[in-house]
Amino acid sequence: MQKFHMRIAGEDCEARSGQWFESVNPFTGDAWAQIPRGGAADVDAAVNAAHTAFKSGPWSSMTASARGVLLHKLGDVFAANAEKLAELEVLDNGKLRAEMLGQMKYLPQWFYYYGGLADKVEGAVTPIDKPGMFHYVQYEPQGVVGVIAPWNSPLLLAIMKVAPALAAGNTVVIKPSEFSSASTIFFASLCDVAGIPPGVVNVVTGFGPEVGEPLVKHPLVARIGFTGSDTGGRRVNETAAKDFKRVSLELGGKSANIVFEDADLDAAARGAISGIFAATGQTCMAGSRLLVQRSIHDKFVEKLVEAVRKARLGDPSSPDTDIGPVSTPPQLDKTLQYIEIARSEGATCVLGGERSTRPGCEKGFFVEPTIFTNVNNRMRIAQEEVFGPVLAVIPFDDEDDAVSIANDSQFGLAAGVWTSDLRRALMLPKRIHAGTVWVNAYRVVSYMAPFGGVKSSGMGRENGLRTIYEFLEAKSVFINTVKREGNPFVMG
Repeated sequence: MQKFHMRIAGEDCEARSGQWFESVNPFTGDAWAQIPRGGAADVDAAVNAAHTAFKSGPWSSMTASARGVLLHKLGDVFAANAEKLAELEVLDNGKLRAEMLGQMKYLPQWFYYYGGLADKVEGAVTPIDKPGMFHYVQYEPQGVVGVIAPWNSPLLLAIMKVAPALAAGNTVVIKPSEFSSASTIFFASLCDVAGIPPGVVNVVTGFGPEVGEPLVKHPLVARIGFTGSDTGGRRVNETAAKDFKRVSLELGGKSANIVFEDADLDAAARGAISGIFAATGQTCMAGSRLLVQRSIHDKFVEKLVEAVRKARLGDPSSPDTDIGPVSTPPQLDKTLQYIEIARSEGATCVLGGERSTRPGCEKGFFVEPTIFTNVNNRMRIAQEEVFGPVLAVIPFDDEDDAVSIANDSQFGLAAGVWTSDLRRALMLPKRIHAGTVWVNAYRVVSYMAPFGGVKSSGMGRENGLRTIYEFLEAKSVFINTVKREGNPFVMG
């Protein structure tokens, strides 16, 4: 049993309550680590440490170029520890080691990219319609940023916020999921190795009502970056609005992966499998609705079932494993409940549909990869986010029908289009109401490309050049250069 500590002001800390909780390995079903069960007092200590670091000390007086150098160094330190970070994430959330190691090796690019942007934020001298008045705009950091990350990709989804926040000159307090805290705690210790001053990056662990809510409510927190469910995002937004805090929300999805009859069907099948069964379906961008043109529906489903039937479930640390366990007991229960809901609504289960009893999977939180046909878009399995290895296949007739079905959702995070028609490849993304549309690809992300959703999938964007401005405030400065006369009670 490993024991981890929170990181506050550069120090290892136990919870002030003295309480701990266990993290469970989804593959074995056994507890493997103890995590401090923080509370409002711990949040207050972390926020005050971050506020002090923001207002005084080396971080507050550091030039943007110097911040950029430190972020580059942090990227190097992170890369050197990619193996350890991947190991911690596999133990915590059960994702495949191959995927987690690739993710950890890629994540340093966020620090390099935003480290390079740190001293590229330029103000502007602007034309002004007031004679004798000189005007310019400058950008300033906002202050303490609260980062609330989910359990499915804890470091990726935290660092997408942390890197631009630090590049802009802010300080951060991270609240990881109670199901996957270890990698974030270890990351905070790497910040010390890289020379990030104490208090700039802090981690408080615990449960939503006990840590997340006090973090959102804290008067010294200027901004909240949240990734999670639409229900959780709504609570965060409502709470933060009471103090007019800035908020960015990356929430759920029910993304449509659309296969036309003219597509490369082998490539489309691989994209459909990756879209929903990679990461055990536990990604916000999962292509959980597979829209297949009616003329190829049966043939494509047969191809899909044949390929997925061969998938190997088991130890996520093994290179031979294709699909790992569901990450948490509540998510296991939720996934199995939705499978029963789909059956009760008349969908046909053509593959899977049960908890796995394969050898080696008995103790873990495994669900057989599941495919439903005879699904219509009004069913709950087509409208509600399952967040597990469950695919709903929906037939469509033509382009207009596909667009209508794809847009008939409360969510708007992502979509995929598979076609060999150049006109369709260029025009269809304009008609689909989603933050990201992939054509002849799926689940592609980059630190350079904005990511986020519309409707119930959230607001704001992460990644890309403009995101650094999400963590800055624009300030107008007017300088009078002439002597002014006239009525002082009238605005000049």
